[in-house]
Amino acid sequence: MKRQKRNKHDRAYSRGYNAGLDGKSREECPFGTLSARTNWMGGWREGRTDFAQGMLGVSSIQNLKNIG
Repeated sequence: MKRQKRNKHDRAYSRGYNAGLDGKSREECPFGTLSARTNWMGGWREGRTDFAQGMLGVSSIQNLKNIG
């Protein structure tokens, strides 16, 4: 089965969310363009919020699906 191409901005957001949920620093952003970096940072902030609230495992996956 072929993978469908996903939106770059959605992918950046979800990667940022996962990085924030893992407790990583915002300095670890892999994106250089402003729009992708902005989306990554938005996801990172949401992930850090969920990390602080203790949303780990299945509850964080469900939250990411609701956001995206």
